[in-house]
Amino acid sequence: MTSQAEGRPPARIRIAGPGDAAALLRLKQRLDLQTAFMLLEPDERDTSVQALADHLGAAVRSGNSAVIVAESGDELAGYVELTGGAFRRNRTTAHLVMGVLTEASGQGLGTALLSQAKHWAVTHGLHRLELTVMAHNHRAAGLYKRVGFSVEGRRAQCLVVEGRFVDELYMAVIL
Repeated sequence: MTSQAEGRPPARIRIAGPGDAAALLRLKQRLDLQTAFMLLEPDERDTSVQALADHLGAAVRSGNSAVIVAESGDELAGYVELTGGAFRRNRTTAHLVMGVLTEASGQGLGTALLSQAKHWAVTHGLHRLELTVMAHNHRAAGLYKRVGFSVEGRRAQCLVVEGRFVDELYMAVIL
């Protein structure tokens, strides 16, 4: 699957594997610096490429977890990670985390990543996808709503971002 931005080559959307660990770590570190909408602050991320490679390998083997990346040229511009439940009762539900670089936003990459995530989830027997988004991140919440997610609840003052308490929206889609 590809996403086309005006004047740029299309991004290639694909499943990440252990060999993508270094590039994915660079992407996540860039996102940590670019935005306060991700959970981790720049100095909180594990910087071990091997640990991330092991995590990617475990996701591939799990059957209900995956990391999907958007590759633009020789670097990654975005990702969506689906983490499936570890027990029989929650195995058909996956939690999503997504990030797209600032310079790649507004070009359909987020929509393409979420579309691929939903397709992957359906073909792997998942029934529900869920996520949290900071309530003041109207752009991301709007994207999630456009691709079928709905707000199921609000977690009041659950995070401290730049010294201020912020709410999160709990969103989900039934596949």
